Amino acid sequence: MIAKCFIYLFPNNVSCYWTQFRFATWKDTLMMVVGGLCALVHGAASPLMLLVYGMMTDTFVAYELEVQELADPNKTCSNNTITWNNDSDYNWLWLTLHLHFLIRLVDIEAQMTMFAYYYVGIGLGVLIVSYFQIALWVSAAAKQIQRIRKTYFRKIMQMEIGWFDCNSVGELNTRISDDINKINNAIADQVSIFIERISTFIFGFMVGFIGGWKLTLVVIAVSPLIGLAAGLMAMAVARLTGWELQAYAKAGAVADEVLSSIRTVAAFGGEDKEAERYDKNLIEAQNWGVKKGTVIGVFQGFLWCIIFLCYALAFWYGSKLVIETNELSPGTLVQVFFGVLMAAMNLGQASPCLEAFASGRAAAKTIFDTIDREPEIDCFSEEGHRLDKVKGDIKFHNVTFNYPSRPEVKILNNLSMLIRAGETTAIVGPSGSGKSTAIQLLQRFYDPKDGMVTLDGHDIRSLNLQWLRSLIGIVEQEPVLFSTTIAENIRYGRPGVTMDDIIQATKEANAYNFIMELPQRFDTLVGEGGGQMSGGQKQRIAIARALIRKPRILLLDMATSALDNESEAVVQENIIEIIKPARMGRTTITIAHRLSTIHNADVIVGFEHGQAVERGTHNELLEKKGVFFTLVTLQNQGNDLPNDKASQGSASEKETGSITVKSDQFLEEASEHVEPAPVARILKYNKSEWPYMLIGSIGAAINGSVNPIYAILFSQILGTFSILDVDEQRVQINGICILFCAVAVTSFFSQFLQGYAFGKSGELLTRRLRKVGFQAMLRQEVAWFDDPRNSPGALTTRLASDASMVQGATGSQIGMIVNSLTNIGAALIIAFYFSWKLSLVVMCFLPLIGLSGAFQAKMLTGFANEDKKAMETAGQVSSEALANIRTIAGLAKESTFVDTYEQQLEAPYNSAKKKANIYGICFAFSQCVIFMTYAAAFRYGGYLVSSEGLHYLVVFRVISSIVISGTALGKASSFTPDYAKAKTAAAQLFILLDRVPKISLSQTDGEKWENFKGELEFINCKFTYPTRPDIQVLNGLLVSVKPGQTLAFVGSSGCGKSTSVQLLERFYDPDEGTVLIDGRPSHTVNVPFLRAQIGIVSQEPVLFDCSIAENIQYGDNTRNVSMEEIVDAAKKAFLHDFVMTLPDKYETQVGAQGSQLSRGQKQRIAIARAIVRNPKILLLDEATSALDTESEKTVQAALDEARRGRTCIVIAHRLSTIQNADIIAVMSQGAVIESGSHETLMDKRAAYYKLVTTGAPIS
Repeated sequence: MIAKCFIYLFPNNVSCYWTQFRFATWKDTLMMVVGGLCALVHGAASPLMLLVYGMMTDTFVAYELEVQELADPNKTCSNNTITWNNDSDYNWLWLTLHLHFLIRLVDIEAQMTMFAYYYVGIGLGVLIVSYFQIALWVSAAAKQIQRIRKTYFRKIMQMEIGWFDCNSVGELNTRISDDINKINNAIADQVSIFIERISTFIFGFMVGFIGGWKLTLVVIAVSPLIGLAAGLMAMAVARLTGWELQAYAKAGAVADEVLSSIRTVAAFGGEDKEAERYDKNLIEAQNWGVKKGTVIGVFQGFLWCIIFLCYALAFWYGSKLVIETNELSPGTLVQVFFGVLMAAMNLGQASPCLEAFASGRAAAKTIFDTIDREPEIDCFSEEGHRLDKVKGDIKFHNVTFNYPSRPEVKILNNLSMLIRAGETTAIVGPSGSGKSTAIQLLQRFYDPKDGMVTLDGHDIRSLNLQWLRSLIGIVEQEPVLFSTTIAENIRYGRPGVTMDDIIQATKEANAYNFIMELPQRFDTLVGEGGGQMSGGQKQRIAIARALIRKPRILLLDMATSALDNESEAVVQENIIEIIKPARMGRTTITIAHRLSTIHNADVIVGFEHGQAVERGTHNELLEKKGVFFTLVTLQNQGNDLPNDKASQGSASEKETGSITVKSDQFLEEASEHVEPAPVARILKYNKSEWPYMLIGSIGAAINGSVNPIYAILFSQILGTFSILDVDEQRVQINGICILFCAVAVTSFFSQFLQGYAFGKSGELLTRRLRKVGFQAMLRQEVAWFDDPRNSPGALTTRLASDASMVQGATGSQIGMIVNSLTNIGAALIIAFYFSWKLSLVVMCFLPLIGLSGAFQAKMLTGFANEDKKAMETAGQVSSEALANIRTIAGLAKESTFVDTYEQQLEAPYNSAKKKANIYGICFAFSQCVIFMTYAAAFRYGGYLVSSEGLHYLVVFRVISSIVISGTALGKASSFTPDYAKAKTAAAQLFILLDRVPKISLSQTDGEKWENFKGELEFINCKFTYPTRPDIQVLNGLLVSVKPGQTLAFVGSSGCGKSTSVQLLERFYDPDEGTVLIDGRPSHTVNVPFLRAQIGIVSQEPVLFDCSIAENIQYGDNTRNVSMEEIVDAAKKAFLHDFVMTLPDKYETQVGAQGSQLSRGQKQRIAIARAIVRNPKILLLDEATSALDTESEKTVQAALDEARRGRTCIVIAHRLSTIQNADIIAVMSQGAVIESGSHETLMDKRAAYYKLVTTGAPIS
């Protein structure tokens, strides 16, 4: 029957709805079936009560007629029997017809006692079944959601890399958090409540048919309109929810991108621009939300209008059946009418459940589409051969390839190349020639479009993927570390290694010394994305991770480009030591942009335009005078590798750089208990929508007073049955029916007003909170983002869920509250006006109804807190995994992350199970209170009627008024979970909004001045990162640079070079000492003004997922940069010619984090971006270290051009790039140990001289 109702309400989509339960086991199904049966029985309780109610009404009417009879002087009472003095009285006929079984006097109190027992019995039954109905469904849903989360995440981790190129990480994170919650809402308690309401609908009609089929049929004739409205609403809401979800996912992707690149956003003052970009995506979602509110308002209004018109028709026709044809007694009329009314009401109340089902179905579609997608390259597949013996010969046979996200650009073009086992093959070539792509094909991140890659003659597509990747060790250009300890990061290389193995690997990678100098050594946490380590340290840990795999094939993708000279020399020597012995049978492929690092390679392959154009040894290729010769000639300063064996142990630089030692208490800093936010403050954010809220509240108030008015009209109709004059009866009944029609029309308009006005104000609030939340995040100082609790994943999740949850305390919720309050107020006034004694008795039960609601709220707030925390931890795992999917795939560690994620899901799952029981108990209690109320109220009403002569009409009026107000209270309390969640979510947001950043980004704070010169001075600066106060990064830095001069910082990894640049940008302030800018202390300077004077090109430039032109425009966010300026800047950065070769030219999309471009291309865009800014100060942080020789030459020329007439600070690991600097400052351990021009320092023959000539250690 229930399934039929579903089909009736979802004509086309019923099959889609049931697919949401595809993860249910037989146990879950059993729980849902039993829960559903309990809901069915619970639904039958109210119609059953009507039978008692009908009998009770007849008893009251009979008693009243009896009292009137006895008031007649012609009648007397003897021995409990009425006798007539005049037999011909027409009333005798009426009485015998109607009440022949009650000729004897009615013992009203005994009758009422019996009815009270009936009520109590039904109430106890309801208590039991309603508990099981909720507990079983919520538990079953918790289990299924757990499975869906696990399956979905596992499937995402199983996808090939090409799929990630086309799906943004931010969007996937939003799906994992929000969309799965929507499915949960659609398959948990809402279903059981829906079944209960549909059951009441069916049994209500049954009670009607048993009592009087004619009246029931008349009412049923109008019912299809109600069903139609509910079905249409569900479909419309589903569609609108789907569109709203899509719009929000886009905004989530923007937020994720911006928060991941916060340093770039801050450096270029892009905070306002990003807030606008985020807001733009929110507008679309808001519009869908408002449409949804309006649609709900119209349909709800229509439903209520029909229901009240039904009342008018039913009472008019029903009273005819009572008075004229005598087919019904007054009690049966009440029973029939209420049965049908209850059925109609419950059908109406089932509609909010349909809304949840529709949202769930829309969300489930996207989730299940992903779950059902078969990955093109399945990393969990057990298929494929595992070779018994691996030699290590790799061959590319005419391979052609383009990235799935950019099918029109050919990356590899008929590439053929042989890499022999046991040899070291170096691949060289300009940026974008397909070197890294070839390596990705070897790892089988992608499959070639044409041709094939073979290992020992076997097509790698026929080999087992996990096994293939286990043979390969890789060190990438931008090594990714995971947010755990150093030891764990290395352990990712190979499961089950001992601590000795780890130590050995770190020694081989020259990382042992710096690790041992950290307070927590191998247990040091590396931070989100390894962000607490300097580039060189990350690189060495990555090399150790690759070496511990004992790989048969070692891929070094420019593995030492992020190291300074000295570390590079040592690491390179170690690598050469490792790869030298051919007897190890290890095949090594290295992609190097520094040609000095590969002159020992057995074979060098030159790449150009996606083809291998030449091959040979170092000397052979120089003689050929081809690609390699050009690159070498351009690179005039080759840093020869030091032969000095002593340097092998020399990496004992006190790496006080940006390594993080996170003290445990920092990580576990008691997650402060969040006090729910005061509603008044939440409403303050809704202040500008007061006209909408006022109109909505008026609509809600009218809707609230409808029920008490109904109580008056209903009891008035019952009262007419005790009028002896038939004509008077008719006149009164017609009057009451006309009033019902008036209420119906009013109800339509007021429901529409409430739906639209609160929909609009709620959506505007959500958008505003998301926007101010996002702005508040962007306003924080950079140090705030170092806290692991503020990782991009956690922040995006909070933006997505908190702001939408806050609607639970405003928007439609305010409507519900105003509605309930008006309802309760009006009802109590009516009740006390007519009988204060009876009102007081009934009132005793109201607190119980209220209490159960409040208790429910209290419990669920606690759960909401726990859930959120637990899901945030899981969110961090999923977010980190998705962001670093390439590294995880390369290490074949997908299953490890899946396991970690599944472990993190245990906590929210356990709390959901606990919640099921408590929610069930509260629900059961609140459901049975109403039956107990009836038992006491009617029993006492009977006493008042018999002993104090109260008219029975008043008893019905008082009881129905107060019970209606009680259900209104119950209704208000049924929203308490949302309300509770809303207050907690708002509190989280307010903590963020109230936080005063330590470095203010306000346009008004601090001084600005005309003719900014760009004179810089660091005076005794001492600094430690806030997340690890025990490591001194800068230790008395003293250096100055005059306007227009170039200052170059030189020193080993982690000596504080990049940190000094960050102090200048005011990402941090020094702990002691000052940074002077034009003679003014930096902390007194206006931050946006200061940053506007600085252009920065960093080591790993961050680009945004938009076009090349927009990325260059980002250089100056204070104005609209014209196309001429963009082209001009691009020409200066030697970028223009490359852009013009692309199909879309400047409108080419660069992909997430610039993934569609090579390193050199990204770097040049970053330079053009800095040039557009026309800064007074230029900061170049190892700006060319990632480039190959050819690009480096062009970029270096671009930089020299850009430096003209500007103060410039360069951080370089390559000494050739800085010899013409005005001042070279050599740093060690956070201080400058010598400074001067290149010639001066060379004459001194101290640290700098040693660096230039040998690359020996500085300190």
